[in-house]
Amino acid sequence: MSFETISVIGLGYIGLPTAAMFASRKKKVIGVDVNQHAVDTINKGQIHIVEPDLDMIVHAAVTEGYLKATTIPEPADAFLIAVPTPFLPTVNKNDIPAPDLKYIESAAKAIAPVLKKGDLVILESTSPVGATEQMAEWLAQARPDLTFPQTEGENSDIRVAHCPERVLPGHVVRELVENDRVIGGMTAKCSELSVELYRTFVKGDCVITNSRTAEMAKLTENSCRDVQIAFANELSIICDELDIDVWELISLANRHPRINILQPGPGVGGHCIAVDPWFIVSRTPEQARLIHTARKVNDSKPEWVINKVKLALADFLQAHPNKTASEVRITCFGLAFKPDIDDLRESPSLEIAQKIANMHSCIVNFVEPNIKCLPNNVSDNAKLIKFDEAKFQTDIAVILVDHHEFKNQEKFNNNIIIIDTKGIWK
Repeated sequence: MSFETISVIGLGYIGLPTAAMFASRKKKVIGVDVNQHAVDTINKGQIHIVEPDLDMIVHAAVTEGYLKATTIPEPADAFLIAVPTPFLPTVNKNDIPAPDLKYIESAAKAIAPVLKKGDLVILESTSPVGATEQMAEWLAQARPDLTFPQTEGENSDIRVAHCPERVLPGHVVRELVENDRVIGGMTAKCSELSVELYRTFVKGDCVITNSRTAEMAKLTENSCRDVQIAFANELSIICDELDIDVWELISLANRHPRINILQPGPGVGGHCIAVDPWFIVSRTPEQARLIHTARKVNDSKPEWVINKVKLALADFLQAHPNKTASEVRITCFGLAFKPDIDDLRESPSLEIAQKIANMHSCIVNFVEPNIKCLPNNVSDNAKLIKFDEAKFQTDIAVILVDHHEFKNQEKFNNNIIIIDTKGIWK
């Protein structure tokens, strides 16, 4: 099948780079997003997110007429859904959040009117097991005149598959091309057509499985990382109690040929690792005991950091009896969920900085070099400043993200108290 027109639903950190890669291969791409600002920005040949090299690709694709953005879906040969999959607030007795599929449902209902026989629909959003089948049901309910794999198998009018994204923010453009793709079609024909579509730009292997296994593969990858990070975070708490440098300890342990301990931090953030394990836990709570514990360890780390700030504040006041708490200047370095990006989603660093600002009686400085202004919901007691300004406005420094701008910096002064959750200012 020749895919002449491709539609990408959701033009965020995954959808926009994916749309741009298809457009760079001279495919007509229609990007769809409910955010009018994002649509307008893209149609100007610009981008509304931070991702290296993406701006040039989008500009060329729009200028050459291969990429356009809209808020209303249009007919296409293939539809890729890349919308958020958050979780709902906990309402059960075990405090286990449940996945929220409302954005997938909205996307399915939005494209249903423009579907035609022979179209391919791929769910790229990281999803709980069974979400692709649920999406196919929503499509079937909206278009009873068409047949779908869950009832007609290989003879269906519409092909449906799940293909999770597996890229690292900051390296998305390269990894979209180079990484292997897991292709989970609801039938063999669905998988075959999906491979043909991704071969437009993917150089890595396209590995075929079924939709449920493809969904679980992405959840497994991120849950494995979450468990490994939880070990490092728990180790950092233990070492703090025993007066041991955790980074030196990990460096020594990693000299063993079969040991590779990750680095601790202020918690775990982002739209994947901090979310995806809950999709497994919510579905199989009795079996996912280790995964559940890891989530609790990582979710508790921000509060541990905040307690360290409270102790540092007390120490500073004891060392400076002429000062009051309202005169102590605290600066939080980094708000993003990982280094060198602007993504604040599910960021433990932002959570920590927010809580510090809410509890402190003096304006708290935030340093985040990858954003131009603070989000609207940030505390009024916070102020975004540049790194060079912070050198002269800090008594207690809280290092939350190891941005490259923060590394190898000269110490501010001998009197500053440093709480370094990333081990870069030792």
